[in-house]
Amino acid sequence: MKKFYALLAGIALTSPIMASENVVVGEFSKGQLAGWETKAFSGTTQYQISAEGNTKVLTATSNSAASGLGKKVNIDLTKTPVMNWSWRIDNKLGTLDEQSKQGDDYAARIYVIVDGGIIPWNTKAMNYVWSSNQPRGTTWDNAYLPKNAKMTAVRGSEDKVGGWVREKRNVRADFKRIFGKDITEIDGVAIMTDTDNGKGQATAAYGDIFFSAQ
Repeated sequence: MKKFYALLAGIALTSPIMASENVVVGEFSKGQLAGWETKAFSGTTQYQISAEGNTKVLTATSNSAASGLGKKVNIDLTKTPVMNWSWRIDNKLGTLDEQSKQGDDYAARIYVIVDGGIIPWNTKAMNYVWSSNQPRGTTWDNAYLPKNAKMTAVRGSEDKVGGWVREKRNVRADFKRIFGKDITEIDGVAIMTDTDNGKGQATAAYGDIFFSAQ
């Protein structure tokens, strides 16, 4: 519970972005971290803009630590329901049981958050993770908040580490399929590389994040 609700404490409602074109959330390739807020839970994951070849990315290094970066942004899922991003992990986290509180660690994950407002238990989050042990495509309840937070292994146990992968997820469709609700907007996006429960180490990198119509 500590990771989820503590991170949400820094993600409040903001002015809606109304656009029919792509909505950019993270412009790491331009060296931009404006609007991203750090929230530490147990130690501090190190996030920084780093150069890789001719571009810039957000790198993350975690040693028995958990902290995230969150951005307040309202996305209209009726116009731009698809989240696009790229990521890479350099190692997996061993034999953790990711469906338990003791194993709630991920080399890379991206949250999308629906703010519950004055009723915090109405807050919902979809966690797109690079799982160390679950097969790609597996979905499960978060160990701390099974009703409010769901985990989906976009990459999993069969995927190799060390290479960049581009992803597209229809967030509105995922919320409807997994939560059974037609969510028409989200209120925040967060990134986390965390290793505090299993006392492990992980390095990862994240490319630009944006929402599109398709």
